[in-house]
Amino acid sequence: MTADQRYRQAMEWLYLACVVVSGAALVVITLMIPVGVFMRYVMNNPQSWPEPAAVVLMVMLSFVAGAAVYRANVHVAVEALLNAVSPAKRRVMLWVVDVCMAATSLFMIGYGIQLCLTTRFQTIAEFPWLSVAFVYMPIPVSGLFTLLFLIERVWIGTPPKTSVMYRDDATELE
Repeated sequence: MTADQRYRQAMEWLYLACVVVSGAALVVITLMIPVGVFMRYVMNNPQSWPEPAAVVLMVMLSFVAGAAVYRANVHVAVEALLNAVSPAKRRVMLWVVDVCMAATSLFMIGYGIQLCLTTRFQTIAEFPWLSVAFVYMPIPVSGLFTLLFLIERVWIGTPPKTSVMYRDDATELE
């Protein structure tokens, strides 16, 4: 197996991990909020933990899923300008986008780590055992994941149609 094949395989596994973690966070959030509502309005025993726990999971969901969405190339993109220019200009514009994504990823890694180090001794009131740095950890981690996905796309190309990303394509309705 060549180096680019091993890297592609590693990115497939990383993508799957991002999807699984994000999906699990979404399921847990979906279950937690009704529990909080039930405890407050039916049991008349409001709990303080569901809302901050949902916020913590939402931060993780947003950043980790964002990296997966970038690899799958299903993010919001305005292609009207790309389609209106010549192929040479399109390549330059896409190169500029790649440079901007690399800069954004490096910013997330660098300043995300700095944010985690700054907040490592702070805690959340409802979870005194949980460091705020853990809440912000998805920022540098997803920056790293996005950078790795960008390296894959620039070095090897977009994932092939055999990728796990395309296994759940919508089917046409008759």
